[in-house]
Amino acid sequence: MAMTAAVKDELSRLAVTKTCCRRAEVAALLRFGGGLHIVGGRVVVEAELDTGAGARRLRGEIHDLYGHNPEVHVLSQGGLRKGTRYVVRVAADGDSLARQTGLLDPRGRPVRGLPPQVVSGGVCDAEAAWRGAFLAHGSLTEPGRSSALEITCPGMEAAMALVGAARRLGVVAKAREVRGADRVVVRDGDAIGALLTRLGAHTSVLAWEERRMRREVRATANRLANFDDANLRRSVKAAVTASARVNRALELLGDEVPDHLVQAGRLRVEHEQASLEELGQLAEPPMTKDAVAGRIRRLLAMADKKAKDMRVPDTSSVVTEEMSEMADR
Repeated sequence: MAMTAAVKDELSRLAVTKTCCRRAEVAALLRFGGGLHIVGGRVVVEAELDTGAGARRLRGEIHDLYGHNPEVHVLSQGGLRKGTRYVVRVAADGDSLARQTGLLDPRGRPVRGLPPQVVSGGVCDAEAAWRGAFLAHGSLTEPGRSSALEITCPGMEAAMALVGAARRLGVVAKAREVRGADRVVVRDGDAIGALLTRLGAHTSVLAWEERRMRREVRATANRLANFDDANLRRSVKAAVTASARVNRALELLGDEVPDHLVQAGRLRVEHEQASLEELGQLAEPPMTKDAVAGRIRRLLAMADKKAKDMRVPDTSSVVTEEMSEMADR
């Protein structure tokens, strides 16, 4: 989760000047970080975050934008809680803050998705909403086969609102239920880089892209190495098999073989694991690999025909499983 911590740290220090963007980020932080609770008949607004920097940012924005003084409580690690958590809570004027941020509609009903002013706002509001959602409940896995940028959502309505905001940013995100929780996921590597850039995590994008490129280069190198190794094994296996068949062919034909076919056959037997190209270079005079292959093919065909006429085992009869296993070593 090192990448997640790096992105959240960078986003929590990002300077945002436009009021509409700051309001959209606060609304998303509250919506995805916790939301509304009724305590003693009063509305309490709170958000639970996993970084102290994120909690300080939310507390400062609520104070500067709406004039409320949130409380910040630290929940130490223990039990099912894997790390320290920070709870930003507004209890005294919770109802007022909920209406100001759009978490309650004009009739006092909870808004299940994102507030209308965020949904209908500009592209900068969509960016701010994603930034707030990531700070509240986002994660970014290391680049690789299963890399993903993921937001855990408080409900499917909030997830669909986030998907819509991503669409306005030109990013394809998908909402799905995973282990009983609603999540929004971005898996495409280019889309993840573009989204992080739009959110303002420029330094983290460079680090993520560097790791992504390193993994892709390593994966390509491994694929090429495996491909070359497999080709080499197949070539050696074919050469060992052909050598055994040629040896049997020379036994069957005896003195009936033309000299040019004998030359190619003896090269194959004497250099059991050499490639056809290497055999051609060893010939006197040198030959192309196609010429060597053609002569060996004719030699085997002559021997197999004679074996059939004599009703004895042909050249294929000498190929054993042990030869294949030796070539694979």
